[in-house]
Amino acid sequence: TGVGIDPADMPHIFDFFYRADQARSIESGGIGLGLSIVKMVAEAYGGEILVRSQPGEGSVFTLSFPVNVAYHDLVSFQ
Repeated sequence: TGVGIDPADMPHIFDFFYRADQARSIESGGIGLGLSIVKMVAEAYGGEILVRSQPGEGSVFTLSFPVNVAYHDLVSFQ
């Protein structure tokens, strides 16, 4: 559920501090860091985040992680 994401915003939704115009007009708080942090952590563990969105209907975010990742294969972020 939700408002969905405008196709023009899709290339930017994982950028640090990015907030779509619709999100700015809603008194929901936030500063545009959540999705960028989730993407960074997912990629650090060899995973990915995918999004499907339909404006006016909502969005679905999917996190995927590999099952067999050796410790030395993980990306270190500090």
